[in-house]
Amino acid sequence: MRCFIKPSAVYLYRSPVDFRKSINGLALVVEQELGLDPFNASLYLFSNRARDKIKILHWDKTGFALWYKRLEKARFKWPTRCAEVFNIDEQQLHWLLDGYDIEGHQAIYFSFVS
Repeated sequence: MRCFIKPSAVYLYRSPVDFRKSINGLALVVEQELGLDPFNASLYLFSNRARDKIKILHWDKTGFALWYKRLEKARFKWPTRCAEVFNIDEQQLHWLLDGYDIEGHQAIYFSFVS
């Protein structure tokens, strides 16, 4: 996903979330667990336990948008050594979606599931 919006911030939630949650459930996670306002211009990234799916929640002043990306034979390089939620920049977002390890700053592509 290439951003056609300019988010004020990009927050990555490190813990896996139940992917049955949709907009309302994820907005509640943003508000109650992250202590942030889901109604600002930020992007909020969530992953499932297997790290093969990502959901991105965004409020655009007229309503919520929810983007979903599913990998068929790979896993996202989700950070592990950082705080429960942390801020990444737009370039790191693109790197993450393109398969780079943003935590180690390495050009390692998706780890394929056998």
